[in-house]
Amino acid sequence: MTVRTTKKTVTFVKSFKLGDFDEVLPPGTYNVETDEELLEGLSFRAYRRTLTLIHLPAKSGLPGLSRTLTIDPDELDAALKRDAASGTASQKRAPLQASSRGTPKSLEVETDRRAVDRAEDEGMVVHRR
Repeated sequence: MTVRTTKKTVTFVKSFKLGDFDEVLPPGTYNVETDEELLEGLSFRAYRRTLTLIHLPAKSGLPGLSRTLTIDPDELDAALKRDAASGTASQKRAPLQASSRGTPKSLEVETDRRAVDRAEDEGMVVHRR
């Protein structure tokens, strides 16, 4: 069985919750790992997600004690969408700033984030068990 692990970072601007986890997590950048196994017997390469982990930073007062949660990737996507929607409301109040390329800054940042996500996907590490 071939398993691949993808690693990416996600950034939240506002505090957020994930699924049934009671704790409200602070804004910041989080490392996320997803394991997928190769589906055998198909005429094309396809993978099925088997595990998604989010790494939480240590709580203040407990240095060096970090935590890792097993999460539903759909819940992570929903939390990211909620966070982006709350950021969109504040962007509507502030005028868009043009970058040196003449592109609105918010569009340029979104495009750059997509480019980083694509680059991370291309550099996936495959683990064989």
